[in-house]
Amino acid sequence: MTQPLTVPTRLTVNGRERRLDLDPRVTILDALRDHLGVTSVKKGCDHGQCGACTVLVDGVAARACVIPAQGVAGREVTTLEGLPARHHRGAHEGLHPVQQAFVDAQAAQCGYCLNGMVMMAVALLERNPDPDE
Repeated sequence: MTQPLTVPTRLTVNGRERRLDLDPRVTILDALRDHLGVTSVKKGCDHGQCGACTVLVDGVAARACVIPAQGVAGREVTTLEGLPARHHRGAHEGLHPVQQAFVDAQAAQCGYCLNGMVMMAVALLERNPDPDE
């Protein structure tokens, strides 16, 4: 039996470069969860529709379940865990303001899709800091 093909892959996740040997078919979602232990990113529909797997790729919201990990090599991937450092320029000083707003408003329900909601809100506010206008 032959071994599956793996390709050396360098990913930058939450400001930290990681080196993995991955099957080229591995998605960002599976690389994060199965190889790096990042559990905030959830596998919901696994078809890019529900948003539970949302991460930021170079600051833009992306569905991690449908993008090959190879496709983000050399780009910055931010997960829920990396939001505080992104906001505080490298220092983990509490929660990102969007995370804090969700806590303050007691917005969490079961928490499964919460990752996607927070990440989409952060992406929106980074694109347009005053979305009411």
